[in-house]
Amino acid sequence: MDSSRNAPPVTADSGGASGVGVSSAPGRSASILSGAVPAAGVRSTAPAVRVRELIGAVRSLPVGTVDASGVVGAAGADGAELIDLVGTLEELKSAIAGVQARAAVAFDLAQRQAQAQAGVPASEQSRGVGAQLALARKESPARGSRLLGLARALVTEMAHTLTALDTGQLNEWRATLLVRETACLSAADRCAVDEDLAADRGTFEGAGDRTLIAAARAAAYRRDPRSVTQRASHAARDRHVSLRPAPDTMTYLTALLPVAQGVAMHAELTRHADTCRAAGDERSRGQLMADALVERTTGTPGGFSRVEVQLIMTDRALLQGDSEPARLPGYGIVPAGWARNLLTGEKPSTNTADPAATRGFEIWLRRLYTAPDSGDLIAADSRSRLFTAGQRRFLQARDDLCRTPYCDAPIRHYDHIIAWHTNGPTSLANGAGLCEACNHTKELPGWKATAPPSPCPGPGFSARHTLTISTPTGHTYSSTAPPLPGSRPNRTDHEQRERQGQRGSEPSHPPMPDGHRRNDGSTPTRPVRDSRRAQLLLA
Repeated sequence: MDSSRNAPPVTADSGGASGVGVSSAPGRSASILSGAVPAAGVRSTAPAVRVRELIGAVRSLPVGTVDASGVVGAAGADGAELIDLVGTLEELKSAIAGVQARAAVAFDLAQRQAQAQAGVPASEQSRGVGAQLALARKESPARGSRLLGLARALVTEMAHTLTALDTGQLNEWRATLLVRETACLSAADRCAVDEDLAADRGTFEGAGDRTLIAAARAAAYRRDPRSVTQRASHAARDRHVSLRPAPDTMTYLTALLPVAQGVAMHAELTRHADTCRAAGDERSRGQLMADALVERTTGTPGGFSRVEVQLIMTDRALLQGDSEPARLPGYGIVPAGWARNLLTGEKPSTNTADPAATRGFEIWLRRLYTAPDSGDLIAADSRSRLFTAGQRRFLQARDDLCRTPYCDAPIRHYDHIIAWHTNGPTSLANGAGLCEACNHTKELPGWKATAPPSPCPGPGFSARHTLTISTPTGHTYSSTAPPLPGSRPNRTDHEQRERQGQRGSEPSHPPMPDGHRRNDGSTPTRPVRDSRRAQLLLA
């Protein structure tokens, strides 16, 4: 263990349940850290204010600067001092994670007590707490719930692990690993495993993630082999397939499977690739395995069956070769050239065989008229309770993902921001795409969402759609719809008023041809050529 971990702490007030200590190594690192502690004086006793003072002190550390040429100035500190500083800051991060865990559990308890006094059933108490913690930590609601579960386990059942986190012997991720590997145990057995893995026994010294997981699994199995075995047998219920973006218009298709099925699939794909290579196929083994997986899953060589692919791009990017990137719902931003190649069926510049590249799409064009600069979609309202098919398409295109801040989950519900039963209109301005969990959270007591005062389709309008979420503690968070291809960032209110005055009654979008209007705000589609189908949305 290095000297910075054995040195006595120099404490800077942080306002946590137990103070956050910034340990200073003797000699070199002390000269750096001593400049970060504010002069003695009157301090506020509010924990959040004291933490902000600590943040200011950390930001003022003289660690050097980087000039325009990329040259680093060390501000008088040598390499050893800087390494000591990096290690000490890592201890501070771990200590902060420990204080966050205690604060999360204290907040959860306070919310439960308040809800109990309000007559909320015990089974429904604490709902929405994870979502509030997620917003405060700028995390997704799903991760907020996991962080709350981690905090509960550390504070109530794993005191030794929490102490190791406080003292910098564990970081938050490795504490999470220990909590995860002991989740199947009873509270008593979990406490026993926590004691077996206590830091003073040298468990964490030099241990990596895999070593830590192995030690936790072994200790858990020794305490309760039956529960660990049952957990393994029940794990198959968690099998699923997920999709997430990868760089360069690629994507990760991940399957969580029982080990026997996963090994069998990989072995079969490997045998297929070896057979093709032996027959003279020039594709690599990895390419052959990936192509075979797509073909066997979709039933077609190119991987496209009767599945609609939506692509949002500007007419300039499609017809005039503009470089404005397009957006592929479910993936994200893609280059304009790649989008044009996808629609025209041109073969990409690669040395791999692409059986799908020589086939054309059946292209259906659907125009989406947007407000100038911002790209906010404009459509007609509806008096019905449910959003029409056209409105749902517009909300999907406008919001792309769940509109709750920091939540990147796919849209599952088309929600009235102001509830329909409180006379909220069924309009695009009052609509938002949400995931299922966020939509249910929004309906909990104390939560409130507000929409813009009007759809604002008038001349000169340039602000993208926004909504405001208020939590039971009175905190507010704003959400702005992502910009569509071809739009520019929101302007300030002053700039918007100036532009409105200059434009006067200038129309905000070109008129739609006769016979192309519908009450739901959508436009009819036109087939261009035959083959597989892609829907192109022109913004």
